[in-house]
Formats: sequence, C-alpha cells, structure tokens
Amino acid sequence: MVDTLENNYNETIKLNGGKAVTMKEILISAKNLKKEFRTGEASQTIFEKLTLDIYKGDFTIIMGASGAGKSTLMYSLSGMDRPTSGSIVFSDKEITKYNDDELAVFRRKNCGFVFQQIYLLEKMSLMDNVLTAGALCSDNKKEVIKSAKELFELVNIPEITQKKFSTQVSGGEAQRAGIVRAVINKPSVVFADEPTGALDT
Repeated sequence: MVDTLENNYNETIKLNGGKAVTMKEILISAKNLKKEFRTGEASQTIFEKLTLDIYKGDFTIIMGASGAGKSTLMYSLSGMDRPTSGSIVFSDKEITKYNDDELAVFRRKNCGFVFQQIYLLEKMSLMDNVLTAGALCSDNKKEVIKSAKELFELVNIPEITQKKFSTQVSGGEAQRAGIVRAVINKPSVVFADEPTGALDT
C-alpha cells in the first residue's frame, strides 16, 4: 500500500488514514550552536544554544540588528567558519567534523555565496570571474560558458558589460555578476549576506 508521495517541491506527502501530511526534507540542521570570540582573557558570545532546521527548497531569512551575529551564523552554517560548539548536519553529513580540506570541497560542491562586499577579482572580466568559479566544479567548458551566458541574460547584463572589469561597472552590475557567480555551479544552497543592497527594485 502506498503511504508516501513525492511532489515537485522536494516534500514527502505522508498518507495517514486518508489524510495527507506534508513532511519537507531538511537540508541543514543545526543543534545547540555556540560561537564565542576570545581576545586574551576577554570573550564575547555571539550566539549560544541555537538550534534550527532549514528545509530544501525554502527561502529562509535571518533578521536582526547590526552586529547581532547574522553573518557569523551564516558563515558557521556554510562551513566558512567553525562554531565554538554544537553540530551542523548538511544533507545527513556532519560538516562540523570535517577538516579544512574537506570543508573546502564541501563548499565548492554544495554552496553558493553572495557577500556584502562582492569580492570579484578586479583583474578579471565579469565573465571570467564567473567562468573561474564554474571551472571548479566542471570540466565541460562549453557547458559552463553556455550556463554563464544564460544567467547573465537573466540578470540583464549584456555581453559588452560581461567583458568589463568589476572596477568598470556599476555597483548594481557587479552585485548581479556576483549572484551569477554564486549560482553557476547549481549549488544545493545559496548563502546571501544582504545581496540586494546595491540593486534597485
């Protein structure tokens, strides 16, 4: 007897006596996270006893005052920084147990990043910035170029602008190129730190 169904949103529909109950797939599960910074004898706790689940296909927003620890939490969840204690499970793999090399491979394969500071390489064109990121996960250069062109078209950056350096374009164009770079490898999750600050409506 069929007791589960899959829909197009990566959710499991469990049939319970004829009643459908939606059970979404957890992508990231953090348990009892603590992050503390120490300088000599002084310490500052950014967050502690933090537990949360982020579901596949969801759009999750972290809100708080400036300096509240939003970026620190995002860096911890993505493996760019290590929490002081607690665990982070990403698709059934506990990344808090990974060493630095394993974390680098994990981020490359699973995560896209859009930063407040865009961090485009200034001596490369917008297109080359994106292709360099794409080459980290694919040997098929033609496919990466095709995907990059399609994504640039989606964010309304014409070919003539794609050939310019980040210092030759507007802040909004650079930010949109940063978004293209973040998604070129079709990551499982995109971590975005105030990604639309330089964009108009």
